[in-house]
Amino acid sequence: MRLQIFLISILALLLFSCKKDRGKISCEQNPNAQTLSHDKETREYILYVPSSYDGTKNVPLMLNFHGYGGNANDHMTYADMRSLADSENFILVYPQGSCLEGVSHWNPSLPSPDNKSDVDDLGFIDALITELSTNYKIDADRIYACGYSNGSMFAHGLACYKSNLIAAIGSVSGTMLDIDCTPSHPIAVINIHGTSDGVLPYNGSNDYNSVETVLNFWINFNKTNTTPVLNSVDDNGTTIEHYLYNQGNNDVSVEHYKIIGGDHVWFDIDYQGANTNELIWNFVSKYDINGLR
Repeated sequence: MRLQIFLISILALLLFSCKKDRGKISCEQNPNAQTLSHDKETREYILYVPSSYDGTKNVPLMLNFHGYGGNANDHMTYADMRSLADSENFILVYPQGSCLEGVSHWNPSLPSPDNKSDVDDLGFIDALITELSTNYKIDADRIYACGYSNGSMFAHGLACYKSNLIAAIGSVSGTMLDIDCTPSHPIAVINIHGTSDGVLPYNGSNDYNSVETVLNFWINFNKTNTTPVLNSVDDNGTTIEHYLYNQGNNDVSVEHYKIIGGDHVWFDIDYQGANTNELIWNFVSKYDINGLR
C-alpha cells in the first residue's frame, strides 16, 4: 500500500509540474460516472449511495476531490471512503475536475489569475449539491468537503465561497490559495500534511501558502485557542504530531496532523487506530453548519 501511494505521489508530482507537454496528457473519462450539465459543460461525478440508505431520513453528504491531473475513479481507489459510508450512513461523491489542455484541475478561487482556467467549478458543486438534494434525502446542515492537493485547495475554496453549503472540511497534502475570504460561519478544519512534501512544501513557497499560514487563517477566523493541545505517536517508524486548536466560535476546532518526513500523498497512516479516511470523517462528522453537534 505504501509503495502504491508513493507511485501515485510521483505521478502527481509530474502532472503538477507539467506545463509544456500538457497537450500530451488526456483527461480520462470515469467508468460508471454520472453526468451533470453546468455552464454549458458536461461534468462527471461518481456517486456512492450506502447500502444502509433507505430514503426515510436525511443523511450527510461527503464530497471528496482528486488532485491536479487526477481523476475521480483513481482517487476513489486510494481515498476510499465507501466502507465508511456504509457503516456511518452518508452519501459519498467523487466529482471530476474540469479539463484544460488535457489536464484535469479544480478552480478554488472566484474568477482570477489564481485559477487554472475560467471554468466555474464552484458553481458546478453548488449545482451538484442541488441535484443530489433533489434525488436523495440530504441533510443540508451536514455537507462536508475534503480533498487531496489541488482538490484540497478546492475544499478550502468551497469553505470560503460556498460556506452557506459546507459544514466542515478536510485537507490532505494541500494548501489554501485565498486567505482574505470571509466565510458566513465558523468552519471546522482538519489538515494533514507531510514535512517532506516536494509539491506543496510544508513551509510554503513563492507560489503557495505554508501550512502554518493556512492554520493561522482558520484559527483566527474561528477564534479558537491559539496554543494547541499536542500529542505525538509513532506509526511504524513515522512520527505523527497532532495539534488541536479547540474552543472556537460555535465550539468548532482546527486540527493538524504533521507527518514527519511525509511526502505529497493521500497518507496511509494509523493514528490511534484510525486511518486518513477515518480521521477525516470522525472529525468533520462532529459538526454541522451551526458548529459542534
